[in-house]
Amino acid sequence: MYEQNLVKTIEPIKKTTISRLNKGKKWKYGYNKEHDIIVISKTGQIGEILEIQNLQIALPKVPGRVLKHELNKWTKLEHPKELSRLKNIFDWRNYPDEQKEQWFDYIDEEFKRRDEGFWFTNNDKPTYLTGTHYMYLQWSKIDVGAPDFREANRLFFIFWEACKADKRCYGMCYLKNRRSGFSFMSSAETVNLATLASDSRYGILSKTGADAKKMFTDKVVPISINYPFFFKPIQDGMDRPKTELAYRVPASKFTRKKITANEKLEDLKGLDTTIDWKNTGDNSYDGEKLALLVHDESGKWERPDNILNNWRVTKTCLRLGSRIVGKCMMGSTSNALDKGGDNFKKLYNASDVTQRNRNGQTKSGLYSLFIPMEWNYEGFIDEHGIPVFDNPSDDVLGPDGELIDIGIIEHWQNEADGLKSDQDALNEFYRQFPKTTEHAFRDEALGSIFNLIKIYEQIDYNEELGRTLGVTQGNFQWVNGIKDTQVMFYPDPKGRFKISWTPPSHLQNKIILKNGIKYPGNEHMGAFGCDSYDISGTVDGIGSKGALHGLTKFSMEDSPANSFFLEYLSRPPTAEIFFEDMLMAIVFYGMPILAENNKPRLLYYLRRRGYRGFSMNRPDKVWNKLSVAEKEVGGIPNSSEDIKQAHAAAIEMYIQDHVGHLRDGEYGSMYFNVTLNDWTRFDITKRTKFDATISSGLAIMACNRHLYAPNAKIERSPVNINFAKYNQSGNTSRIIKN
Repeated sequence: MYEQNLVKTIEPIKKTTISRLNKGKKWKYGYNKEHDIIVISKTGQIGEILEIQNLQIALPKVPGRVLKHELNKWTKLEHPKELSRLKNIFDWRNYPDEQKEQWFDYIDEEFKRRDEGFWFTNNDKPTYLTGTHYMYLQWSKIDVGAPDFREANRLFFIFWEACKADKRCYGMCYLKNRRSGFSFMSSAETVNLATLASDSRYGILSKTGADAKKMFTDKVVPISINYPFFFKPIQDGMDRPKTELAYRVPASKFTRKKITANEKLEDLKGLDTTIDWKNTGDNSYDGEKLALLVHDESGKWERPDNILNNWRVTKTCLRLGSRIVGKCMMGSTSNALDKGGDNFKKLYNASDVTQRNRNGQTKSGLYSLFIPMEWNYEGFIDEHGIPVFDNPSDDVLGPDGELIDIGIIEHWQNEADGLKSDQDALNEFYRQFPKTTEHAFRDEALGSIFNLIKIYEQIDYNEELGRTLGVTQGNFQWVNGIKDTQVMFYPDPKGRFKISWTPPSHLQNKIILKNGIKYPGNEHMGAFGCDSYDISGTVDGIGSKGALHGLTKFSMEDSPANSFFLEYLSRPPTAEIFFEDMLMAIVFYGMPILAENNKPRLLYYLRRRGYRGFSMNRPDKVWNKLSVAEKEVGGIPNSSEDIKQAHAAAIEMYIQDHVGHLRDGEYGSMYFNVTLNDWTRFDITKRTKFDATISSGLAIMACNRHLYAPNAKIERSPVNINFAKYNQSGNTSRIIKN
């Protein structure tokens, strides 16, 4: 049985507290700091609290009366024919006064639903739609006519409403699958907001200017035209404009009171609100003030256009000083990493709601959302809008009345299995229909020097098993804070280390002391590889990360053979913290370390602390061929072409023997996907960009150093040893003389 992890109902607040505050209608729309939830209810009361991608969102309380259609599912509500004939406010004014009154309650209710949202019964379950989602389903026209209700879209709009409600948030960064409806949903939201606000500007960007224009003309404009008269301001200019949709005089921000007041045209105050699009570029909308920026296909910006640079510029369009006055609705599938996908990936990762600064904001200011393909795959959504994950045991019908006889999980796997002989086609399929973020950012196989099939087999295996792999995050510390004693590992979800194995207690902190120098006591079990750095600060404030990897050998001890057991990819505030991290790790495991000596501060740090014996010498030279510095601190150079080739060959060998599907359903035990993904992108001509690859490759070389030992030819004189031979017959032994 498939178990979804996109959304769950949580209870972070006592029911008595909710009940007490509900009674007084005390819950305010927006971020509630006391309870760390985002309230999207505008009624003063909350009910169910959902957690969607680590964002805790409080929905409105279920009302006493919920609309139930005879089909027990979402059905577009019928618009009165009499009103459908009215195209604008002026048609309403000419409508007989004695007939207007019968529609006042209807119009009021539609405005209320637009603002507060809408409840309906779906398969006997009370189901909440945000006001934006209701406007999309009820009043938006898309390419197939009226949109279908989908649970995936409901969660999307709930998440988006939370982004709007949270004053700390600049909007959303949505990683999606193909044909998920984002372009239409964001277009519908643009029109919904623009027809409510005055003196505002709404902008659209896409992967090219032509795409932005097409979104504007084919989606935004038709949605606006098809609004009912009581939601639709009068627009200035053409009915179907090509560049700008302008709600100018005589348009007004409408309420029911406004449209029944029979003001003269000259008395109406215009909205002065516009929707337009811009050509793609780093400085698009630079200097503008925007109420909403729609970023469509943001994962497909190709050089020289850069979504990261553009966001740094356009982010300022959404704020006045520290106050956020506009939002960004960003969504896309991802291109291959070298075709714009890498920048979008960085932006998505920088939008993680669990990683906030002291102002409560993510690094990008956006909130990331990923809805896996199984939630929104056409043909596998039932008539109630619920995805069919597993093979159904009973008849299940889709919205079109067609029978669904297979679950999306099995169908998707069958598709993926059929493409495994063509890695590039498989990667493109994963990007278009991702089950995980790893799939969504899957890179092209072209130009890779390693076996990507095996690497991706391992990545998929790791993703599938997830937490059951036993990888723990944490930090090492000296016992009682006393250096050079015993080291312990402490789990910490924000720790710098990821480990999958620790040695038995009797093998931890195993050190051999020789002539005052400390040597590793578990050298026979494994070794570390390290890509170090020397300087704490960097020019750009980011810099490369320090990297450490631990790898086991085959040994008779209680340890997994040929397994990476530790991954460290971090850049602490100071280089000294990094050095101490490295020292504590090698002491805890009692294993040597092979580090590049072009950045020697780590090696000198180990020597100064008495751990020179832990620092391995380069394996390709005998002792008397080492330089003075190499004899002093150890390490291996990164400038030698032979070393570079040997390093890449070591990783290639390891992948072939120990990564991906091995035999009889067994898989490798390389559980660190960050490193695996680094291998997929490795470019031997640009090694400095790949910290994880450098470090892990050195660990492999360290564990197989005998393969790199020089074949020194030593001239020796022949030695003639004469052994005596004896006759053992009879009772005594007699020497045999020649």
